[in-house]
Amino acid sequence: MVIRCFLSVANIRNGITQRCRISLADEISQPSLTVEVVGSSLACYYNSSQRRLMSKSRRVQDRSKNKRVHDLEIATERWKVLSKILFIMDVIRKEPEQIIPLRNLEQYRQQINLSKPHRVSDFVRKSPKLFDLYKDNRGVVWCGFTKKAENLVEEEGRLIEENTEKAVEHVTRLLMMSVEKKLPLDKIAHFRRDFGFPFDFRRRWIHMFPEHFRVIKIDGSEYLELNSWNPAWAVTELERKYMPENMSGLPSPGILCLPFPMKFPPNFKKIFRDGGKIEHFQKRSYISPYADAKGLVPGSQEFNKRAVAVIHEILSFTIEKRLVTDHLTHFRWEFVMPQKLMRLLLKHYGIFYVSERGKRFSVFLTGAYDGSELIRKCPLVLWKEKIISLTGYRGRKRGVKNFNEFVDFDEGDLFDGELDDQDTISNFEDDESISTLKEPTLAEDSEMDVRDLYDTYGIT
Repeated sequence: MVIRCFLSVANIRNGITQRCRISLADEISQPSLTVEVVGSSLACYYNSSQRRLMSKSRRVQDRSKNKRVHDLEIATERWKVLSKILFIMDVIRKEPEQIIPLRNLEQYRQQINLSKPHRVSDFVRKSPKLFDLYKDNRGVVWCGFTKKAENLVEEEGRLIEENTEKAVEHVTRLLMMSVEKKLPLDKIAHFRRDFGFPFDFRRRWIHMFPEHFRVIKIDGSEYLELNSWNPAWAVTELERKYMPENMSGLPSPGILCLPFPMKFPPNFKKIFRDGGKIEHFQKRSYISPYADAKGLVPGSQEFNKRAVAVIHEILSFTIEKRLVTDHLTHFRWEFVMPQKLMRLLLKHYGIFYVSERGKRFSVFLTGAYDGSELIRKCPLVLWKEKIISLTGYRGRKRGVKNFNEFVDFDEGDLFDGELDDQDTISNFEDDESISTLKEPTLAEDSEMDVRDLYDTYGIT
């Protein structure tokens, strides 16, 4: 579209130039008038072209506030604060005596995403029920755990140990869904807390299950490779939901035609056109995420619906049924998903919800939530809620007593982003540009009508 626009501008410019030459030949006595006409014509065209090009913004932030799911924004704010608390707890846990000089925490400001002029020490002091501060003989302030925090750290270890079997299954199923049955270990590490992996995930945990997967090195990078295919795990969560209890045998990965659970905000007005498209999409068959997808044509309807199924499956594995969108976009090549993944998420707003709160977007599985609360909470989610109950943050001078009385926070608030949690503290991923990711050349999402996206989110 932009290329066509510039070609049109060039053609008009040539036409104006030719007219200018005629005018200059006929009315050589009025050159200033001709120049003014040319300048005004070009300015008029450029301004109108710019208005047409920029009138349809594709940013998530430009959605109408009436189209935002307020309850899920509450959940985003809650977990955004929690992620910072858990990061500091992980920093302290790595210390030999589980205490650290308070001033040493300032070096993690970037990872915690604290906006200036706020200091990490101010953040820590807001949670006296979790962090204990005291001075030594030299006047150095140290930070450690309170007794309640120590008990919670031990409890988390027990819960993660109990979650081991499910975590192994989910890692194996991720490998089974991938094209080459292997995934970069660095990328899987992003899912540590989302999947309930242990603190020593990379150093020890991944080497404990050689019957399922193993670590290999390719060009100096570590990959996790599938060792054995488990037919019992090659069944999607949707299939398990609709599968009869007395069913004998397991279905093999193939063509599926199962509707995705959908949930719309209360103020959503179902337009007949959109309703027809949604119904058509739900009835369309698609290839199972565990089946071979190498033959799919990028941009086709089958390609896009399988991508929706893959994202739905990955979100189903997470303990909170939500992920940072960056963690999904990093897997586009391995899971055969569209290059413009955000457009796909925004289009299927009844299945997914994208929250732009903070510096990094989050995507929710809408059917897993009732308001701002998960319908089914695993023990690790309940443990995180205990941590939240002990934090001292309740908003910035807004009279917010708790997260149930959530209000929209300013961009300059104390907590303006979600950190990128990994199993190691010293190695954090920078916000990587999508264009730098290794992936094949994928056609644009041809099924996606951008005008529908504008209508859906009230973008003008």
